[in-house]
Amino acid sequence: MPDAIQALTVSCAAGWATWLAANAAASPGVWLTLAKKTAVATAPTSLTYAQALDEALCHGWIDGQARAIDALSFAHRFQPRTRTSTWSKRNVGIVARLHSEGRMLPAGIAAVDAAKADGRWERAYAGSAEATPPPEFLAAVEAVPAAAKMYEVLSSQNRYAIYWRLHQLKTTAGRDKAIARFVEMLARGETVHPQKRRPQLDDAADKPDLKIEEEATPAPAISRKRPKEEEQEPNTGEQAPRRRSQRQGSQPKKAKR
Repeated sequence: MPDAIQALTVSCAAGWATWLAANAAASPGVWLTLAKKTAVATAPTSLTYAQALDEALCHGWIDGQARAIDALSFAHRFQPRTRTSTWSKRNVGIVARLHSEGRMLPAGIAAVDAAKADGRWERAYAGSAEATPPPEFLAAVEAVPAAAKMYEVLSSQNRYAIYWRLHQLKTTAGRDKAIARFVEMLARGETVHPQKRRPQLDDAADKPDLKIEEEATPAPAISRKRPKEEEQEPNTGEQAPRRRSQRQGSQPKKAKR
């Protein structure tokens, strides 16, 4: 393991619930082994991600990164929620269901109450499928033709990256500054994450304004601070194909007659 967080494998959902009841208050977190959907019957555990997340939220824990183990299972990081950790709308909905089922425990209820008290509950962020940038950002993009063209071809990963960064800003002034930076970034043909797709130039007059290279250039990071959210940005970025460089002095092959 690359960090101090221990690996944990339990046989089933009941085993995970038992472990949390005994260790949730003192543990810094675990890399929990989970069964892939297609291998629940044959994996080292029958515990699925959905089951693990339910129990974690009941105890005031959150889910984090995931990584591969083998063809049957994978590891997912779970850890106690902090006073500043953000909430996803998905998990807000899950907590509502757990409340109705009478499954929420004191630690989980305390985490919800703290989020409601400081505004994190109301600021819950959407997942990549439902995320929509603020209207003021979309209006600013439409006002700059070069930026609008670039935004039209952005990958879902890059669109969500912009949504995420704007959503985390708490003040109007901070959001306005970030919107201006993103519009300038798009107008230069830059992106948060590398991607291959780029706008089609309508005519030669567009070229000086866009100044877009063959592949969109990643923009400088807005912030080096990594989010501690439950859901990471979707990894859907397009990768550019590698090109083979011709050796100097090589001659083209003659066509066969």
